[in-house]
Formats: sequence, C-alpha cells, structure tokens
Amino acid sequence: MGKYFSYFEYTDGAFQIFSVSHITALAIIIVIDILLVSWVKQMKSEKLERIVGYTLAILLILQEISLSCWRMYNGVWRMGTSLPLHLCGAAVVLSAIMLMNKSYRLYEIVYFWGLGGALQALLQPDIGAFSYPHFRFFQFFVSHGLIVTASIFATFIFHYRPHFKSVFRIFGLTNLYMLFIAVFNYFTDGNYLFICYKPETASLLDFMGPWPWYILSLEMVGLISFMIYYSPFAIADLFKKRKIVPEPESPAMD
Repeated sequence: MGKYFSYFEYTDGAFQIFSVSHITALAIIIVIDILLVSWVKQMKSEKLERIVGYTLAILLILQEISLSCWRMYNGVWRMGTSLPLHLCGAAVVLSAIMLMNKSYRLYEIVYFWGLGGALQALLQPDIGAFSYPHFRFFQFFVSHGLIVTASIFATFIFHYRPHFKSVFRIFGLTNLYMLFIAVFNYFTDGNYLFICYKPETASLLDFMGPWPWYILSLEMVGLISFMIYYSPFAIADLFKKRKIVPEPESPAMD
C-alpha cells in the first residue's frame, strides 16, 4: 500500500494519455456533473444549493491540503513548486470561496482560469510516473474535476455567465497576475505559470518557440482561448436576439 503514496518508489508504469484509466476518469467526471446539476435543478431548493456548494468548496480545499501533505511526507515540498499558484491551483482556492460566497467576480476568474485550464489539464494530464492507482492519479483528477464541477454548478445553478467584457477584464487580470508570479518566481526559484522555462513533459509550449518568445505566443493563445470559452454564450445571445426581432408581415393579397 505504501508504494501508492510514495514519490520515488512507484514502479507500476508512467501515466498513459487516453488509457483506459484516463478515459474512465473523464467519463466519471462527466457523469457526476450531469447528475449533480440535474438533481439540484430538479429539487429547486436553496438549502440544497447551499449544502452542495459548501460541500464542493470543502472538497476543493481538502484535496489541495492532501497534495501538500503528500509532498511533505515524501520530502519534496518547496516554496517554488508546491503552492497553488498555477492557474488551476489558484482556481481551486477561488472556486471554493466563490461557491461559499456566490461571488460573481470570482466566478468570472474561475470560469476562464479554472474551467479552461482544468479542461486542458484533464485532456493532457501532467502527472508523470503516477499512473492508476497511485494517490497522485486520484488527487489530480479529483482536483481538476472539482474545478470543472464548480464552474458548471455556478453556471447552471447560480445562473452566472461570462460577458464579452469579462474576456478582456480577466485577460488583463491574468497579465497582472503573471507579473506578480514573475517576481515570486525570481525570489523562490520557481516556475509557476511556466514563464521561466517550459515544463519537462511534452506540452503545447513546445510548439511556441524558445524562451522568452513563447510567452508572447502564450498570450495570444490565452486570449483566443478566452474567446472560445465565451463563444457558447455569444452564440446563445445571437439566437435570442433573432427570436426577439419580429418577422416582417407578409404583404396583403389582392
């Protein structure tokens, strides 16, 4: 049992993208999200909404604590790598606060940072040698799955949604956050947001040129991604406007 919590002694093979365990984890997240949202909407209970929101928030915090405990247990926790300062890590904390306070401003951040980042992470997990059934495998999918669940829950239960201005507001905030992280990386020898060097594992950054030019490419990809995440709401708004506009009357027949 100990090897499933070990950082150095796990030898059951590296994680394989789109393996049976990977696809199964994705399917479980999708089913849970559909069932949870359908159940809460059907019950129409503010008390239930509050209970589910707080439960998701507690789970988000607990899994983040469990990750730090695991790293400390294995002696690999350090300031420059182990804090929740990547976009998904920050989204974990902000999602928990958003669910408890029903904050729309935090929802905007969580939607673009969390939902977008978590979806990409779930499709391209960066967990190295920790395949199923290692602790890190479960923690990774629980963490990123909960981020997606939090965004979907707030969208369909709180009836929150991003607007066109949200895209540029959060894009600007992301750049301010990146400046803060750059300073933090300098003093901690960290690489949060991967702005100091590319991750060791294969990623989209490999196609974006050398440092520091890939950061500019990442800016463009980020803005385009934000527009894509907003697009379902833009399309829905377009259909609503077409329904509101009255159809011209047919000319009278002689």
